[in-house]
Amino acid sequence: MNTPRQTLLAEAAKRILITDGAFGTEIQNWKLAEADYAGDLGLGHDQKGNNDILALTKPEVPETITRAYLDAGSDIVSTNTFSANLISQADYGAEHLVRDINIASAQIARRLADEYAAKDGRPRFVAGAIGPTNKTLSLSPDVNDPGFREIDFDYLKNVYREQADALLEGGADFILIETVFDTLNAKAGVMAVIEAAEALGRDVPIMMSMTLTDLSGRNLSGHTVEAFWHAVRHAKPITIGLNCSFGAEQLRPHVKVLSAICDTLIMVYPNAGLPNELGEYDEEPHTTAGLVREWADQGQVNVLGGCCGSTPAHIKAIADAVNGLSPRALPKPPVQTRLAGLEPFTMAA
Repeated sequence: MNTPRQTLLAEAAKRILITDGAFGTEIQNWKLAEADYAGDLGLGHDQKGNNDILALTKPEVPETITRAYLDAGSDIVSTNTFSANLISQADYGAEHLVRDINIASAQIARRLADEYAAKDGRPRFVAGAIGPTNKTLSLSPDVNDPGFREIDFDYLKNVYREQADALLEGGADFILIETVFDTLNAKAGVMAVIEAAEALGRDVPIMMSMTLTDLSGRNLSGHTVEAFWHAVRHAKPITIGLNCSFGAEQLRPHVKVLSAICDTLIMVYPNAGLPNELGEYDEEPHTTAGLVREWADQGQVNVLGGCCGSTPAHIKAIADAVNGLSPRALPKPPVQTRLAGLEPFTMAA
């Protein structure tokens, strides 16, 4: 029996795969009240806005959204766990529920993925989503103390480890380290997943997705897309790419750069354009689909989807737009050469 890694690579060799779209903006459309979020957990803190906890208190919400993405053509569905970590859940007094939230969310996605795969025989995959938290290892939150850090590497690694363990227990095929604004945070996530895989004694493929903070193509910790790739390449991610921050129009040059240098699958899921003055996304599905099709036409992508503002309609439009187009061919790894017989250079006295 093939592993999830082998199956995904086999499917990606045949066609451009489709991941899902946004959860946050879709959940907003439900107009949920505090009672919907809080349920009967009795946490003593306001829970409105804690989208991840809905896996426990109102599971029909993430289930309905996930089902809509599968109906739209998603091959990969992610768990609604962007903030389901100890750091983020502490803001809601729900840090003791981190494991339960991640397991429940992964089980929802797993059950639906298996249901759809059984219908037509086409594999569906579950990506356990891990967000960046609201802390940074690379930058100080105190402008008067550049050396100050709120947390350290080992602490964040352990936070990610708790989440990764639970997502895998719930049935995730991959761990998606997404919306990476700080490359060092991502490295803590990588180490956590490697430890989780070793503890389970099996392969756990890593997906990674960087988010840009300006149009020059850097994240908050100052890394370009090239630098980010070289910083995480050792983890052998099954996919690497970009999400959030911008729409497809702004990501075009950076997708081109990443596609040319990475010897793994490229996954890009942009926002539905840029937000308007009210913070809402109004790029139409056919517009987004037309923009990402350009990447497909140029052989630059393997997996496509959407981030903030994207809907099942966007995912269906993307799936239709790239149907039948060839996936990006993975470039061969660079040839390693050995220079023999050369003495090290020394400065003359």
